[in-house]
Amino acid sequence: MSVGYQNGGNGQQQGGAEWDALKDDVGEIAGVAMERGRHFLDSAREQATTYVDRRKDDVAHSVTEFATSLRESTRSFEDRPNIQAFVDGAAEGLDQLADSIRARSFAEIFNDVEDVVRRRPTAVAAVTLAAGFLVARFIKASAEGLRDEQMAQRGGRGGGRSARTQTGSGARAGSRA
Repeated sequence: MSVGYQNGGNGQQQGGAEWDALKDDVGEIAGVAMERGRHFLDSAREQATTYVDRRKDDVAHSVTEFATSLRESTRSFEDRPNIQAFVDGAAEGLDQLADSIRARSFAEIFNDVEDVVRRRPTAVAAVTLAAGFLVARFIKASAEGLRDEQMAQRGGRGGGRSARTQTGSGARAGSRA
């Protein structure tokens, strides 16, 4: 029995050494993979940051244009000075945001936004909801203006399809009577 036990013990020791070598190899591969992953993420982050820094002037310009559009939309609120003042204040805030975007790096802006979201999630949710409402209202008003303009253009060219249809319906209704 002692011979079998000794051989079995040697097999376990030999298998344990192979197991340890395998664990070391897997550990090295995992370490290399993690290092390459970090390098990839760092590279991607750097490229994204560089791209955003180049495009931030375009973003600032878009924010300024949106502020101008908001100011122009307050003309419809002349009879409601409180709403007009609120929208003008929002437009002023957007102008300040545009200036801040131009003056700061993407990393600084991202860190500040992240801090605000963590400190005041409820306020961020409320502001997001209000901004969404205002944007939806602005888009709806713009769409209605475009629709009215298109209707006026159709009517100004001697009547559009709807005018002909109404005339034709009226003629048929009149002939039946």
